[in-house]
Amino acid sequence: MASKLSVVAFSLVLIFLFLVENHATSIVEAPTPQPAESSGRNGNHSTYGTTQGSLQPQECGPRCTTRCSKTQYRKPCLVFCQKCCAKCLCVPAGFYGNKQSCPCYNNWKTKRGGPKCP
Repeated sequence: MASKLSVVAFSLVLIFLFLVENHATSIVEAPTPQPAESSGRNGNHSTYGTTQGSLQPQECGPRCTTRCSKTQYRKPCLVFCQKCCAKCLCVPAGFYGNKQSCPCYNNWKTKRGGPKCP
């Protein structure tokens, strides 16, 4: 009886160790998500950040700060730029214009029909 109990206990320990090892392996082997245009992060790709969906949400702040840096209406520009960037995940290049590179940013309109994004 004692030998049967020890065999069962040993089997349970082996199963537990196998499950723990299998779980640890699946965590280690999980692929890390890559951005769609990873080469653009190094500045090698000219459309990174200006085409729809090419930015990560945390990258909107610096892009909008640059875009709104030369306007006299800085605060509203930053508010709307960040709202547009959060939705479209892009900010057109330059301080003004160039909206054709990001259609979502370009086509989002106010209730009156004017451009929502600076």
